[in-house]
Amino acid sequence: MDKGYFTQSKLLWTPKEPRNTAVDIFRRSINRKHNLNLKDYHDLHKYSVEDFTFWLDLWEFLGIVSSVPPNKDKILKPGKLLPEVPSWFPGARLNYAENLLFRKDDGIALTEAGETGIVKHVTYRQLDERVRAMAAALRVNGLKPGDRVAAIVTNTSTAVVVAIATTSVGGIFSSTATDMGTQGVLDRYRQIQPKFIFAETEVQYTGKRIDLLPKVTEVVKDLSNQGLERAILLPSRLSGCELLIPDMSKSSTLAEFLQSDDGRSLKFEQLPFGHPLYILYSSGTSGKPKCMVHCAGGVLMNTKKNFKFGFGGSFDDVYFQYTTTGWMLWNFMLIGLSCGCRLVLYDGSPFYPDIKTYLKFVSDQGYTLAVTTVPVTRWGTSPRFLAEVQGCGIKPLEIASFEGLANITVTGAITTVPMFQWAQEAFGKHVHFVSTCGATDICGAFVTGTASLPVYAGEIQVKDLGMKIEVWDPFGKNIEQTGQPGELVCTRPHPSLPIKFWGDEKGERLMNAYFSTYPGVWRQGDFMVINPVTKGMQVLGRSDGVLNPSGVRFGSGEIYTIMEQFSDIIDDALCVGQRRSCDNDERVLLFLKMRSGSKFSPKFIGTIKDAIRKGLSARHVPSYIFEVADIPYTVNGKKIEIAVKQIVSGSNLQPSGTVANPESFQLYYKYKDIERIVGYSSKL
Repeated sequence: MDKGYFTQSKLLWTPKEPRNTAVDIFRRSINRKHNLNLKDYHDLHKYSVEDFTFWLDLWEFLGIVSSVPPNKDKILKPGKLLPEVPSWFPGARLNYAENLLFRKDDGIALTEAGETGIVKHVTYRQLDERVRAMAAALRVNGLKPGDRVAAIVTNTSTAVVVAIATTSVGGIFSSTATDMGTQGVLDRYRQIQPKFIFAETEVQYTGKRIDLLPKVTEVVKDLSNQGLERAILLPSRLSGCELLIPDMSKSSTLAEFLQSDDGRSLKFEQLPFGHPLYILYSSGTSGKPKCMVHCAGGVLMNTKKNFKFGFGGSFDDVYFQYTTTGWMLWNFMLIGLSCGCRLVLYDGSPFYPDIKTYLKFVSDQGYTLAVTTVPVTRWGTSPRFLAEVQGCGIKPLEIASFEGLANITVTGAITTVPMFQWAQEAFGKHVHFVSTCGATDICGAFVTGTASLPVYAGEIQVKDLGMKIEVWDPFGKNIEQTGQPGELVCTRPHPSLPIKFWGDEKGERLMNAYFSTYPGVWRQGDFMVINPVTKGMQVLGRSDGVLNPSGVRFGSGEIYTIMEQFSDIIDDALCVGQRRSCDNDERVLLFLKMRSGSKFSPKFIGTIKDAIRKGLSARHVPSYIFEVADIPYTVNGKKIEIAVKQIVSGSNLQPSGTVANPESFQLYYKYKDIERIVGYSSKL
């Protein structure tokens, strides 16, 4: 086994009552139902990827609400577009929104909060009425099943209402965050040609007021030539004002739009399992984003499975996922309503007014209500945010108790071994630290956590149920038992595969994106390794960005793990490969963004190289280490490695609207001429 992968697997957390977890109750129910003897999660997973009856078992256990249940004798049939993407549960009829709005009581459904410090609550009864009114207005104004409703909105109850109301009618909902640039919005919405668009006019971020009306005006005027019938502008939560687009008859305020509510009752259109629900997007950092169409039944079953079994979510929980409406996790988060829990919607920066205020909110939010309720129990965040907390020297348990917190879920980037260890100590030994790896492509997880098994530092606990995940070498051989890294592939279909790309009528782009490398097998594009002993997993980076000097393949995540040792000196790091047309082999470049006051020097470079050589191997040591002022991220907080790799390898790639700090790309173009940078001709 290569040094640096699983030489030591440190046990961090052990479940207290594994038999009381939802997934273990599910395992025992399957044993009784089918007279099986599945002994643990791994046995359950094996059953879930060998027998399609698993999905019927799951439907029943999750309590999926439907008007026509699935035919037990026909679970799936060949797909119309591609054989790799079959149609599931032919004949079944359901509505996604109906599954979310099963509660009609005065329990709290949504809690809105943000930088202003104002906290508001929406009960399930109030949410139901607001969805009813919105759905009625949409129907009166002509929304029909299959029509697209787009949104440029922040993470608020209004965004939730629009999404659920749209899906109750059978419309297809798609959203972007308010910080996305005009071109990024148009690159998405020109493709799907929405009938309605809901948009914020004014927001606050890091304490600054941002006027969105100029951007929204440009977007609406452009889309008016693409079939847009109405733009509904949301009132500013800062001033309370309602604005309209000048000289634009197709725009109206939210209040005006809701006046068309004719009082009709809330009707849930009963639609096929595979009816389109959401359109999500690839990052689009190097071209126009792919428009991934996800079906209602697939999203419903997959996200509810992830939430209940991976996150441990239940009726008594409070789920706080820090996200914008432009990230798949916002759509994922809504499934908490189907479990009857309370969602916390946070609009703004976790760094404003400061990190300590935000962390105290996470711990104590439940106690700010007039009547004390359950505090946040499930908190979703990113490795990048945790790194900031650690880098600032903050000790969370000195700020708040986090006694109500059952687990922390992290995704969106690689979570290193040191980060696992720090987070476990920082937030308390009682907290289940859950690292996951999924994709916008499936609106869910491939590998995830479970409260029924222990956690080892740096390892994602389990393969998600129903996902036949394997690790393949470049020739299509399964190498997961060797402890060697390879491609993450999924060798069996599941209901949350994207049903198509919008506008890709023949399925050619869908095929090329996922099934062309290994014919008939889904290749996710992640580089992964599995511990043969614990069965835990590490994702080492994007396989497109796999580092491959002299034929030695490894992931950037291994380098980032070593960089964690220097978190008090290094603010951030970016590790990419460089291979230009004139190069015979690839070299590895490591870019470091230093913390304020820290010195980048030849001595420090030597220290970094020694640490990598000692912690990994001499083969992992980068050819060059450079200081850089900034590192590019997407608006969803994902580090952009592949685009930088292309730039330093000779591409003239220009950033798209999905890049949060596009100006940072300019820092990397000079490294195409690396010989000039280092002052002599490089020779590997």
